[in-house]
Amino acid sequence: MKMLARYAPCAAAVLGVLAFWAGLWMAAARYPSEYDWRFMTISSLTYPDRNPAGFRWAWSGLMLCALGGLCWTRILSRDSRRLGAGRPPTGLSSLTLGYACMVCALVPERLLRIPKGHEILALTAFIALCIGIVRLTFQAAERQFRLRTRRLRRAPRVYAALLAGAALLPVMLAGAAPAYISHALPALPWVGLEWRARGVPVYLSFAFWEWITCAVFSAYTAGLCLAMMVSKRRAAAPS
Repeated sequence: MKMLARYAPCAAAVLGVLAFWAGLWMAAARYPSEYDWRFMTISSLTYPDRNPAGFRWAWSGLMLCALGGLCWTRILSRDSRRLGAGRPPTGLSSLTLGYACMVCALVPERLLRIPKGHEILALTAFIALCIGIVRLTFQAAERQFRLRTRRLRRAPRVYAALLAGAALLPVMLAGAAPAYISHALPALPWVGLEWRARGVPVYLSFAFWEWITCAVFSAYTAGLCLAMMVSKRRAAAPS
């Protein structure tokens, strides 16, 4: 039971990530026409009118990912308070907010009843998840680097900042690419297969960097789970 309780939070997060990718894969396989992830956004898979046979798979994957992440962060917050650490770390609170907004953003519009509620909640979820992942990665990485480079005082913070900041690189590229396209090719419609037909490079596609961002965030989430399990194991080990 102790081992189950130790690994349950991370298992919830990892299963949520797997559900995310499985749901999107199933949704893409049921897309009524060709789906090229390099030039087609994730949201294309979630609309009933665009993907009538697969949108439920996409929504299910997103919802399970959000619920798994919310379970993960809530259990970690509870453990933090139980161990007398006071308020949970800022990064953990940001992740909790992000997953909670992600769940609310997936509620049907007729139940949400908030003007532009989905857009606001989705944007809030994205920003909160970015902040949470970066802050927790920095904290976990600094802790690990301090154990390995005890002689260098500043090096752990520098290495940790580089590792945490790398998570934001695809986010910045996702914003820079469409900004350049809107300036260079203002007549080009929003990202889609037309871009491929016009010979627009993949690295200028917002959809490409959106998918890369999801892959990077998934990897960082798995890395955080691993780092937290190692920390728990060390804390539980007899001195």
